[in-house]
This record gives sequence, C-alpha cells and structure tokens, in this order.
Amino acid sequence: MNIIGRKNWYFGLSLLFLIPGIIAIFLWGLNLSIDFTGGSRLTLSFDTIVNSSEVQLVGEVLKAGKIKVASIEKSNKSIFIRTSPMDQSQNNKFVSILSEKFKDVKEQEFETIGPVIGQETTWNALKAVGIASILIIFYITWSFRQVPKPASSFKFGICAIIALIHDVLIVVGSFAIFGHFLGVEVDSLFVTAILTIIGFSVHDTIVVFDRIRENLKKMGGADFSKTFNESIMQTIDRSLNTSLTVFLVLVALLLFGGESIRWFVVALLIGITVGTYSSIFIASPLLVVWEAWDRKRIKIK
Repeated sequence: MNIIGRKNWYFGLSLLFLIPGIIAIFLWGLNLSIDFTGGSRLTLSFDTIVNSSEVQLVGEVLKAGKIKVASIEKSNKSIFIRTSPMDQSQNNKFVSILSEKFKDVKEQEFETIGPVIGQETTWNALKAVGIASILIIFYITWSFRQVPKPASSFKFGICAIIALIHDVLIVVGSFAIFGHFLGVEVDSLFVTAILTIIGFSVHDTIVVFDRIRENLKKMGGADFSKTFNESIMQTIDRSLNTSLTVFLVLVALLLFGGESIRWFVVALLIGITVGTYSSIFIASPLLVVWEAWDRKRIKIK
C-alpha cells in the first residue's frame, strides 16, 4: 500500500471534510451554551412522557414572567430550558406557577452563569488549546532532536500541530453544522473533548513519527518517501487497533451513557476517528512534501 504515493488523494479527502466545516464556522459559528454566553439553565422532570403542549405551556409561563427564552427542548420525561439570567426569586416564582399547572413537575437542575464568567470561560478555553499546542511543538522538537539529517525535529513538531489543527477544525466545523441544524450547544464539556482529542491525536502521530526516526537511522534519508511509507505500514495495525478499542467504548457510552454526555461522546468519536486518519494519512505525508520542497529549493540555489 503506497500511502505516500497517493498523498494528494488523502489531502483532497481531508479538504472535503474541512471546507464545509470552515464555511459553517464563518456563516453560523458555534451555538454556545450559557457556559460561554451567560444565562440560566433549568431541567424539569415529569412522571409521564412530555408532549408538545406541555412544552408550549412552560414557554408561555416564562414569557409571562418576562424571562427571555433561548431554547426549550424535551426528551422523554424531561424539559431542558435555557434562558436569560434568572435570580433565585424569579426561579422560585416560576416553579411555583408550574406546580399549579402540573402536579407531577419537579425542578432537577437550576444554575445561572453571569456574562463575565462566560467570557472568562471562553478565554480560558482558547488559552488551554493554544498553550497545549505550543507545548506539543516544544516537546516533539526536543524528543526528536537526534533525528538523522537532513530531517529536522522542528518539522516533525510543526507537522504534528498541522495534523492536530486539521482534527480540531473538523470537530469544531461539525459542531457548527450540528448547532445550526440540530440546535446542539457547545459547553465546557466540549472543551474537555477537544483537549482529549488533541492528546490522543498527538499520541498517535508520535507513534508513527518514532518509527520514522528509527527507520531513518537504519535506512538513511536518501529516499524519504520509501522510508516514510514503510514506517507507516509498520505502525498502521497498532494505530488502527488502538483507535478501534477506544471507538467501541465510546459507542457503548453513546448508546447507554445518557443525554447529558451524548454530544461530548459524539465529539470524541469524530475527533478520535479523524485523529487516527490524520496521524497516518496527513502528518507523515506533510513531512515528505516539506522535505521534498526544501531539497528542491536547495538545488535551485
């Protein structure tokens, strides 16, 4: 299997997934939860399955109390509500009115996050992703410092980060689409998923890069494409088997884990699948392209 020889096909396949997501990010952005924007979130539970008329009545009670409603969703015996910031007295009044209209209603969750805390959460999330990326570059550059010339450890680090950005963009783009068409909100769990994906993606990439380093020492760097392709083929079974075991666990969580972590698991499923793909078909071929370009540039000089 000549992966390096067909690298342009794999780059093209990545673009097919990247471009719609990037367009969605610019057109619609992410549907941010109150973790980032500020507001109140309530969860109501009922003894029987919730119908549309009950959801409508809950919305009318909120509007009567002059509370701005961002979203109301039902799921079996629960209603999930997102509103503008509510204080405790407003919430108590709301629950009191609902208790008069529904005998079996119970408030399971009520939380309010101010806009300042939401902005801090957004900034902290961006810092976490940025700092993680910078540390990864330094770590890979240091770890691969003894890679045989003309290969460069810095190139290994940069290509790992490009593959990582590729994975993150596909996940974020997917959730921009989910948010627009399905109303899926991005919360603090999504940031946790992104950081987990970053760690998994880099781990998988380093396994491939480490074999490349070993083979460069044995075979030399005369034929970069051949060395890289053999290294990928030697590690592909391990990468796929490792990812498959994680994938199966996540599928089980998706089926039986409940509503609260559903989209967190979906983010991980997308990210780990794409991360495995990029480690094999994106990161290493990028190194080959970069090295070929450098050698061509040196010859021209």
